[in-house]
Amino acid sequence: MKFKCLAAALLSTLPLFAHAQSNVTIYGVMDAAVAVENTDNPGEGHRTVVNSGNQSSSRIGFRGTEELGGGLKALFNIEAGVALDTGAADSNLFGRRAVVGLQGDFGTVTVGREYSPISFVAAASDVLGQGMFGSNLSAFARLTRRLNNSVNYKSNPMSGFTVAAAYSTGEKTVDPSGDLMGASVEYKNGGLYLGAGYHNIERLATGDDKEWGAGAGYTFGAFEVKGNYLVADQTGPNNKYKQANLGAAYTAGANKVFLNYQQQKLENGAKGNTISLAYTYNLSKRTNIYTTYATLRNNGRGVFGIYSSSTNVTPAATALGADPDVFTVGVRHSF
Repeated sequence: MKFKCLAAALLSTLPLFAHAQSNVTIYGVMDAAVAVENTDNPGEGHRTVVNSGNQSSSRIGFRGTEELGGGLKALFNIEAGVALDTGAADSNLFGRRAVVGLQGDFGTVTVGREYSPISFVAAASDVLGQGMFGSNLSAFARLTRRLNNSVNYKSNPMSGFTVAAAYSTGEKTVDPSGDLMGASVEYKNGGLYLGAGYHNIERLATGDDKEWGAGAGYTFGAFEVKGNYLVADQTGPNNKYKQANLGAAYTAGANKVFLNYQQQKLENGAKGNTISLAYTYNLSKRTNIYTTYATLRNNGRGVFGIYSSSTNVTPAATALGADPDVFTVGVRHSF
């Protein structure tokens, strides 16, 4: 009995001890949906599936800070993706983010696997919040969204402006190095948002890849309007990819309706146009239900697909001109 009482007393002190060492938060998002998908591949029809992360990628993360004095703070964040439909990890263990760094009056410096400068602009200017089907996440099949082996800087807001810069080493011993250098600048003032970013990647000896993006948004009352233009100019003929988005949203109490138009193009003449309609209803501050319908029309050279946070509905590479569509109903809970 004495040993049981001692063990109970020690266990009861663990949360207090952990809190005294650092401020650590466990957080996450769990999102699952039933979807009817159609890739429009020859000989294939619609299929019904259970997906994870159609509005937001399902994840679990750990983040923490420690006050070092003089306004200086240490921080860390590791975040793992989860596939709720199978229970498996959806990427490397902490493939969503894995950083440690310092924060102070100078801004924030992180080292590890981090989001790229362009990704900040794309996320802030996507009316779908880079969720649902038809968001600008489809552009990041070609643009760089996360950086391995990176050193990153983000300034504190100053007169509405925020600057970010990143260097990601390819860790190669011979050229081309595989290194990426990038920067972005964002401006926020009330309901107005403006942003632009640029990446240069030493991928091939014949030349560097270039990526850039610009976005804008404005919120007035219950309405939001957002748009962006994203470009991946890879070395080689007919490799330049362009994507444009323009969307609007309207909020009425717990209800929110979204509409987005997206156009994708390749330098070889391939083109695809997507229309997305989405609706969310908040059951509480942490839980909502949602539904999305998206349809894409490819021209005779196009085989573009429709992307959500963790799923894509894409025709086969040989199915030129296929027209995919998808309908989904899901539930999302954050903690």
